[in-house]
Amino acid sequence: MKKSESDAGRFAYEGLDRVIHEKARLGILTSLLTHRKGLSFSELKKLCSLTDGNLNRHLQHLAEAKLIEVQKAGAGRNQSTTIRVTESGRKRFAEYLSVLESVVGDAVQVTHAPLTRTKRAWGLA
Repeated sequence: MKKSESDAGRFAYEGLDRVIHEKARLGILTSLLTHRKGLSFSELKKLCSLTDGNLNRHLQHLAEAKLIEVQKAGAGRNQSTTIRVTESGRKRFAEYLSVLESVVGDAVQVTHAPLTRTKRAWGLA
């Protein structure tokens, strides 16, 4: 059986953004997207089951990629940190989900499993 040229790279899934695709960062972004007003550092740490240092490092990656914004208020022990997804972060996440949806769709075709979550279900479409 000869493969067509249109199948070249069919399963490369180039749109699976490496910054987002890492497990902890995927969890962070999903948590933040479900909380439009943002989350405090401690709330995010608890939701994602991460240590302070681990969460800090992942937040640095996401902030450098301009997917999130980190706002600090106060000083010393009264300092609070709020993390939110940026508008460009929302768009990149929606693009990521679209590619991930095609990965799941390809897998569903093979396994005949039902596809239950879509971008619409996440309110991103």
